[in-house]
Amino acid sequence: MTTASAPKTGRHAILEQFLADGMTHMFGNPGTVEQGFLDALSDYPDFKYILTLQESVAVMAADGYARATKRPTLVQIHSTPGLGNAIGALYQAKRGHAPLVVIGADSGVKYFGMDAQMAGDLVAFAEPVTKYSTCVYDPASLLRVLRRAIKIAATPPMGPVYVCLPMDILDAPVSEEVFPTFIPSTRVAPEPELVNEAARRLAAAERPMLFIGDGIAYARAQAELTHVAELLGAEVWEANNGELNMDTTHPLYQGATGHMFGAQSLPITRKGDVNLVCGTYMLPEVFPELGDIFAPGAQVIHFDLDGYEIAKNHRVTLGAVADPKLSLAALAEALERTLNPAQRAAAQARSQAIGAAKAARIAEQKAKDAASRADLPLHMARFMEELAPRLPEDAVIFDEALTNSPPITRYFPPRRPEHYFLTRGGSLGLGFPGAIGLKLAHPDKLVIGFSGDGGCMYTIQALWTAARHKLNVKFVVCNNLSYRLLQLNIQAYWQERDIAPRPYPLSFDLSHPPLDFVKMAEALGIAATRVERPEQIVPAIERMLNSPTSFLIDLALENDTHPELIGVRCGQ
Repeated sequence: MTTASAPKTGRHAILEQFLADGMTHMFGNPGTVEQGFLDALSDYPDFKYILTLQESVAVMAADGYARATKRPTLVQIHSTPGLGNAIGALYQAKRGHAPLVVIGADSGVKYFGMDAQMAGDLVAFAEPVTKYSTCVYDPASLLRVLRRAIKIAATPPMGPVYVCLPMDILDAPVSEEVFPTFIPSTRVAPEPELVNEAARRLAAAERPMLFIGDGIAYARAQAELTHVAELLGAEVWEANNGELNMDTTHPLYQGATGHMFGAQSLPITRKGDVNLVCGTYMLPEVFPELGDIFAPGAQVIHFDLDGYEIAKNHRVTLGAVADPKLSLAALAEALERTLNPAQRAAAQARSQAIGAAKAARIAEQKAKDAASRADLPLHMARFMEELAPRLPEDAVIFDEALTNSPPITRYFPPRRPEHYFLTRGGSLGLGFPGAIGLKLAHPDKLVIGFSGDGGCMYTIQALWTAARHKLNVKFVVCNNLSYRLLQLNIQAYWQERDIAPRPYPLSFDLSHPPLDFVKMAEALGIAATRVERPEQIVPAIERMLNSPTSFLIDLALENDTHPELIGVRCGQ
C-alpha cells in the first residue's frame, strides 16, 4: 500500500474509494495501461477480481451481479479495443438500467496529442451506450469524478457510466479524502390531488389495464402493484421487463406485450378504457406501432421516476415523476376510499373472468405439451417437466432461452423477486455471463443459466470464468441448431409483404458443422453431457444438480434446419 515516505497514488486511492462504496467485486479483462491499479489489487484482500476472457463477458457478468444486488457494480475494461469489444454489452446494460461503473485506463494525458497506438476518443466511444461518460484530467479531482459517476449510475433511472483513468493520473499522488458516495433518495410521492383524480378515473373504468416494467422491481413495489391490480380487477401486462415485477402465477398477471412487433401488442393496448402505466414506457419494440396504441377516448395514467419516458411516444392524461412504490401505495389507499360497492363487485367479477381465461390457456398449452411428449427431437416442455419438480423453490434463473422461454416459466413459474432474470436490451450472449454474476451475488443458491445455441456462442468463453472461480453454476444450451427467433420473425416479414412461405435463409441455420458444446465445455473446464432422447433427461438433470462444480447440459431440441444444403447454397 503506502508508507509515510511514499504518498498515496491514484491507483491505490481508487480501490479504497470503491471499497468505501461497498464494491468488493471487479469484473474485468486486463490490459497494459491498467496494470498499475491491477497490480495494487493484491494490497486489498477484500477485493475479488473476476477474470473474464473478453470485455463483453465482463460487462454481462457484472450486469447479472448488478441486477441481483441492485447496487453499483464495478467493471474494468481495456482502452480503445477493449471498449470497442464492450459496446454491445454496454448497450444492453443501458437499455436495462444496470448500474455499472465501468473504468478503463489510457496510456496518459501527456500522450493525448500524439495519436499514439490505441489512441481514441474513449469518452465519445462510450457516450451513446452509457448514462454518463467522462475522463479524469487532473489527480486533484480523481475521487471526486469517480464519486460523481457512481452517484449517477445508482440514481434512478439507473444505468452504466464510463470513466477513463489515464495511467499518469493514477500514478500521481492523491490528496483527496476517501469517503462513501452519497446516493440521493428518490422516494418521491405524487401529489395527493393527482393520486385522488387517478383513483376516481380508474374506479370508474369498465376495463382497466395495467402496463408495468422493471421500475416496479427496482422500487420493490411488487406488493403495492398486486394490491392495485386486485382492487381494480385489471389485467397486468409487462413491457420492457427483465425482472420479477409480479408473481407470474397470479390470476391477473398476463405476461409481456412483446418486444418485436407493434401489430402484435396493439390488440392488448387497445383493450382498456383507463390504462395505468408504471415503471416502464410504451412500448419497447423493434417495430413499434406509429399511430395511437390506445383505444379512442381511452385515458392513460403514468407514474415513473424517469420523466423522459412519460408521454415519450404516446398520449398521457395524468402523470407524475414519482417513485412507483409510493405512487402505487397512495393509489391503493385512494382506491380503497373511492370504490363503491358496485365497482368492487365489478372488479371481483373481472378478476374471476381473467383468472379463468388464464387457467384455460395454461391448460390448453399443457395439453399440447402432452401431445408432443414422445416427439423426437425433444421439445423444451418435455425437459422442463422433469427439471422443475427437482428444483428448490429458491433456485435463481437467468433466462436467455428466447423462443424456449415459455416452457421454462410454464413449468417453473417465477414467483420470488430477485430469483428470475430475463435477457433484455437486444444483445445476445447474456445468459451464461449473467448467471455467473447471479451466482456471485447468491453463492448459497442454485443458479441456472439458460441460453440458445446461437446466443451462448457469443460469450461461450464465460464457462472458463465459472471454472476458474469455482462458482458451481449450471448451464443449459437450448440447442435448436439455428437462430430460431429470426426464423419466426421472417415469417412475420413475409406475411406483412404478402410473400409466399419459402425456405428460411441458410444464414439462420447453425446445423453444419455441428457445434459440440460438450467438447467446448470440457475444454473450458466444465463437465457436460448431451441430451437427445427422453430417457436421457432425468439422468442428465440429476448429474447436473448433484455436481459439486459447474455443469452444462447440451439439450438437442426440435428444429427446422438443412445441413445438407450448407456449402451448396450457403453462398447465395
